[in-house]
Amino acid sequence: MPKKTYTSEQIVTKLREIEVLTGQGTSIPAACKQAGISDVSYHRWRKEYGGLKLEQVRHLKELEREKVTNAA
Repeated sequence: MPKKTYTSEQIVTKLREIEVLTGQGTSIPAACKQAGISDVSYHRWRKEYGGLKLEQVRHLKELEREKVTNAA
């Protein structure tokens, strides 16, 4: 099975989707399965992107790109 790469915006959307499902009483593994990701990915993404909004993620990626450009 090929590995799917998600953008930062897609990751935040998936995290919000899982947050809604768990708020409705679904367990985390079941919510992850319903969202189409593994629970390991969920926990890794939550550690990195937890609590961020889409605008914040876009700004973070923009700063990372700017840092790489200035380093070159």
